[in-house]
Amino acid sequence: MKHLSGLDATFLHTETPETPMHVGGLHVLELPSGYKGDFYEDVKAHVQSRMHLSEVFTRKLALMPFELSNPVWVDDDDVDLDYHVRRVTLPRPGSSRQLEQYVARLHSTLLDRSRPLWEFFVIDGLQGGRVALYSKLHHAGIDGQAGAAFAEAIMDLTPEPRVIKAPRQMARRNRYQLGVAELAGAALTNTLQQYVKLVKTFPDMARAVKSLVVPQPTNQAGSLWKLPKNLNLLGPRTPLNVAITNQRAYAVRSIPLAEVKQIGKRLGASLNDVVLGLCAGALRHYLSDHGKLPRKPLTAAIPVTLREPGDTTSNNQVSMTVMTLATDVADPIERIKAIAESSAATKSLMGSIKAAIPTDFPSFGAPWLMSGLASMYGRSRFADRLPPVANVVISNVPGAPVPLYFAGAKLLTYYPVSIPSHGMALNMTVQSYNGMLDFGLIACRRAVPDVDDIADYLVEEHRALLAKVKALDTPATAAEGVPASPPAKAAAARPRKTPARKTASRKTVARKPAARKTATA
Repeated sequence: MKHLSGLDATFLHTETPETPMHVGGLHVLELPSGYKGDFYEDVKAHVQSRMHLSEVFTRKLALMPFELSNPVWVDDDDVDLDYHVRRVTLPRPGSSRQLEQYVARLHSTLLDRSRPLWEFFVIDGLQGGRVALYSKLHHAGIDGQAGAAFAEAIMDLTPEPRVIKAPRQMARRNRYQLGVAELAGAALTNTLQQYVKLVKTFPDMARAVKSLVVPQPTNQAGSLWKLPKNLNLLGPRTPLNVAITNQRAYAVRSIPLAEVKQIGKRLGASLNDVVLGLCAGALRHYLSDHGKLPRKPLTAAIPVTLREPGDTTSNNQVSMTVMTLATDVADPIERIKAIAESSAATKSLMGSIKAAIPTDFPSFGAPWLMSGLASMYGRSRFADRLPPVANVVISNVPGAPVPLYFAGAKLLTYYPVSIPSHGMALNMTVQSYNGMLDFGLIACRRAVPDVDDIADYLVEEHRALLAKVKALDTPATAAEGVPASPPAKAAAARPRKTPARKTASRKTVARKPAARKTATA
């Protein structure tokens, strides 16, 4: 058995029917030329041959008696692939909107906790003869960085799947669950170990608290302590900040990575700063349309990894910070500059306390209490009345820079599917893949039924921002009294165009489900 950390178990204890705690991905796949086989059967065979490469496939939960302590992971030596890998056929015409709606429906249902916490859906019937793969994994066993490592186990770099050595045959134990005494003993031992870990972190936690309030020499009367700059604890109320249902709405878009990097380089901002700026512009447009844009800037909850480089353990090592989105600034360039300033302050703050943030902590007697409080919070609709800690969740996950293949088919997209929650009904997650930024917007359908509009505004914001950045480099004309740059230098300064991607209008993109919904200049 393997104990869940306190952070891992929190995703289980706070899960309710309205807030499923699983993450996933949507991949549109291009089958090999002349393919005549049954891709669903190929996927099952492919997964069967790779299951031993990741413990996510073969571990399940064993619950503690009376839920007095966190569950443990145990091996399941009888995984039912016909249950975990399923086939879905879209009705005609098999549009991209139909695909998004079906994925939203699949993402709204809880995973079966008596089985390993993952499901794959092979979706056919798409226009153009392509297929899609929707994956669904519980957040209790995986975060963004661990998800990238999981993908490496099942993906390949060439159309021909690499040869995987078969696992060593192990004797089957035929034990569906562990005994009560065995579980109780394990719970007690693990709780004591967690208390020891917590005590050992006290010195780091003390230093972190001290770094939050730094003494400042001053000749004026008053406090000698100064809080960090740009520390914004609460966001304004918006239609996004309500209690949610289990119904979901989902939309995807893609933006060329090179163009986003070009914007960041010209403005002296990071890639993540530009992503936040694009999301901020889309939300500003959306709320303005509804007459709900607050004067106070929106804030975003941003996941921050706590992993050491090279750590691919299948668990959660992540924390959360809050940043301003500067939605009170109308100009997109000035908005990104404000976000970059806030980002620098936040990174400095997180750098000083990162080592002291615990991911494992004792929770003896807490699981049933946490579950009860999570259910009560949702049903009481406190989120409709309390000020939000943040207005939206925005996450940026680095992915593969080269094409990947799954069961011989080429991945054309890598759209993330994440988690909205009470008080933050919209989650905007982006993953880089093969020269593109793939955005997945998941929301409560009751709170944000028109999430597709936000996705469109995201694309429009990128195009407008790219045009403004290019205009900054446009030489003044002779009519303005400033000589133009020599042709050779002007050509050298001109941004390099992204190859092999055609510009598509908004309506044209919406009619092509099998291709990415891209934004180009």
